[in-house]
Amino acid sequence: MRLNELKDLPGANKPRTRVGRGIGSGLGKTAGRGVKGQKSRSGVAIKGFEGGQMPLHMRMPKRGFNNPFAKKFNAVRLDRIQAAIDAGRLDAKGVIDADALVEAKVIRRPLDGVRLVDGYGEFKAKKVTFKVAHASAGASKAIEATGGKVELIVVKKFVLKKYAPSDA
Repeated sequence: MRLNELKDLPGANKPRTRVGRGIGSGLGKTAGRGVKGQKSRSGVAIKGFEGGQMPLHMRMPKRGFNNPFAKKFNAVRLDRIQAAIDAGRLDAKGVIDADALVEAKVIRRPLDGVRLVDGYGEFKAKKVTFKVAHASAGASKAIEATGGKVELIVVKKFVLKKYAPSDA
């Protein structure tokens, strides 16, 4: 086979449909766009327009408040941490923080911090130190029952330059 003998498989290339070329073509007159009017013209995008009537998304009442500064935490169950320790992916003697959990593939990425929650099994690892943003009461109790401790760290998402302490 030579380069000049290469060709596409049958049906790989379809010719472009030419619309608006007479009634005999099957796509004449309105060219597949339906009837006359604004939507039959080109360059029209009427998403959510209801002919001058108040659109549905504006008729619905607005509820609640979306906090733009809310922090997203990774919730990690203690039984998943115990499984990682048992598998040897996590060192129970060192400090377990967000970076250690990412390295052990317990979480995929640290969002704004890690939140420990108590899981389904029991936590058996002895004297484990956790450095996390938040821990539930049950998780703290389970860790302290085995002789470990939980250090809570303050998570700062960003600091506005206007309010940041000056270097001067």
